[in-house]
Amino acid sequence: EVQLVESGGGLVQAGGSLRLSCAASGITFDYYGIGWFRQAPGKEREVVSSISESDGTSYYADSVKGRFTISRDSAKKTVYLDMNSLKPEDTAVYYCDATDIWTKDNYWGQGTQVTVSS
Repeated sequence: EVQLVESGGGLVQAGGSLRLSCAASGITFDYYGIGWFRQAPGKEREVVSSISESDGTSYYADSVKGRFTISRDSAKKTVYLDMNSLKPEDTAVYYCDATDIWTKDNYWGQGTQVTVSS
């Protein structure tokens, strides 16, 4: 059974930091690109960051560039999202997504809430 489990969300003041984790099981981790998405109330889900399965090439949405850092640990089958200088507009449920580079099979986690107070 494939599972993606996000953790690390919580309530933080503006300017603070959080580290989100996405732990994968049931997949060949190194075959999967991993993305972080977020969805705020009343808004569509949007991509925040992603990291490739191979050379660790990363992507960041303009809104988080310079503040968020994505990384992956193949031994732990975990992808991290380090979020610094958090803003109230970063408040959302954060989801991780895994996509197999060969089959395009796609899986989602259940999400973790991030709330940034002003």
